[in-house]
Amino acid sequence: MTQTQRIDQPVTSPNDQPQVTHAMEDYLKAVYRLRDSPEPGGQVTTQRLADELGVTGPSVTNMVKRLHDLRLLRHTRYHGVELTPAGEKIALEVLRHHRLLELYLAETLGYPWDEVHAEAERLEHHVSEELEARMDSVLGHPTRDPHGDPIPSREGRIDTVSGIQLVDLQPGERATVTRVSDRDPEQLRYLGGLGLYPGATVVLSERLPFDGPLRIQVGETEHIIGRSLATAVHVVPTAGS
Repeated sequence: MTQTQRIDQPVTSPNDQPQVTHAMEDYLKAVYRLRDSPEPGGQVTTQRLADELGVTGPSVTNMVKRLHDLRLLRHTRYHGVELTPAGEKIALEVLRHHRLLELYLAETLGYPWDEVHAEAERLEHHVSEELEARMDSVLGHPTRDPHGDPIPSREGRIDTVSGIQLVDLQPGERATVTRVSDRDPEQLRYLGGLGLYPGATVVLSERLPFDGPLRIQVGETEHIIGRSLATAVHVVPTAGS
């Protein structure tokens, strides 16, 4: 699903000199997410960026050049783009705002977990340091958003999330759900209906033959889930299962 690119509003430094725009922040966050994604590719190419942001190839090329000139990312022909330390710092700050907003919307305002991503996308660039600190305090200094993704610290540190995809469990193996992809709201709503929230216990009962679906047990309830859908759920096997 594509998203509309935001108006290129300037973000100013304390001396009111234009520094990094909201659109630039979107690109830096997108590079970080794609790099962090377990999905295939490894390299963050301009084509993957275009798909992620829902913009044209020439738009990506122009922005990548600007960010390269600002030393916020490095672009090497045939090797994609990568964040510089300065670019990663900005990406992590925006990601912190986004994931704190998601959790605040879910826990304090009662938003469903499949709606918080889109709302946080609209608000993430407008979070002041004061608001960030207050949300963090009210939420008890959380380390995970509603989907299980790690929330970067104020200092720019972020936890490494271990685990495997649900589809990779072995029959009879028990695991705890750690994170669920938030990229598709309808898919997220469906998975929530199956009880596949972070912290839930799931057992792979059977892997049906000929690339068939999986039979799983969530709590006391049994479900059938397609293999491709099971790749959106990440789990950590339970010791002794």
